[in-house]
Amino acid sequence: MIQNLLLAFSFQELLPIIIIILILFGGKKIPELMRGMGRGIREFQDAKNNVKKEIEDSANDETRSVKE
Repeated sequence: MIQNLLLAFSFQELLPIIIIILILFGGKKIPELMRGMGRGIREFQDAKNNVKKEIEDSANDETRSVKE
């Protein structure tokens, strides 16, 4: 999803955004921000997968109970 979002922007659009981020946060803070963003994305994906699994398990349980 993030990859698709980044592909929607051209380099000319991303360059000013990158410069503003560098000015606001500085070079030392950016790796820390990216790690936090990576963790957040990973947690979101894990939660999404858990919800999907619960829905599938529930649907499978209902299918089994109907067959019995």
